[in-house]
Amino acid sequence: MIRKLLYWLTDTSNGGKHLPWITRRLMVCLSGFDADKYWRRQFIVTNSQVKVNPLLKAYYLFWIKRVDNKHNCSFGTSFNRGMEAITPPYLPHGPNGIIVGSDVRIGRGCIIYHQVTIAGGGVVIGDYVELGAGAKVLPNVKIGNHVHVGANCVVVEDIPDYATVVLQKPRIINKNNDSKS
Repeated sequence: MIRKLLYWLTDTSNGGKHLPWITRRLMVCLSGFDADKYWRRQFIVTNSQVKVNPLLKAYYLFWIKRVDNKHNCSFGTSFNRGMEAITPPYLPHGPNGIIVGSDVRIGRGCIIYHQVTIAGGGVVIGDYVELGAGAKVLPNVKIGNHVHVGANCVVVEDIPDYATVVLQKPRIINKNNDSKS
């Protein structure tokens, strides 16, 4: 029943007459993560230019940390500092296991899959970048625009625009011929 309802709500063959807000609300109920609310509150807490009541800011920070704890993630959110994003990144698998440092700038249209770690310390990610599941980005790295980083890649140096990064071929470091165990 729920599967049929989800299919009906997300089906575009009916001329687009479905209600996308119902789909978003239903997905929030199922996943427990409201992206619109999360990123709006994260912007208010991390941006020092936004003038709101400090108690409201503290409540928003508490709410963000509670959501982060539930999903085992962190976006480096603290009072007046945190991850800067031109537009909030798209998280296809939700925020599960994503760790982002506080001094990170992310461009528009970025896609971040689960278990990605972006270390703090001057990381700049360009526009329309896709970070595959389990990717790690180390400090002081600049990733260009339209870059695809494959699953489980460890990015240690700058990546130019329109590049695709994948793991190198696995190699044997030590082969032990003595199997007397």
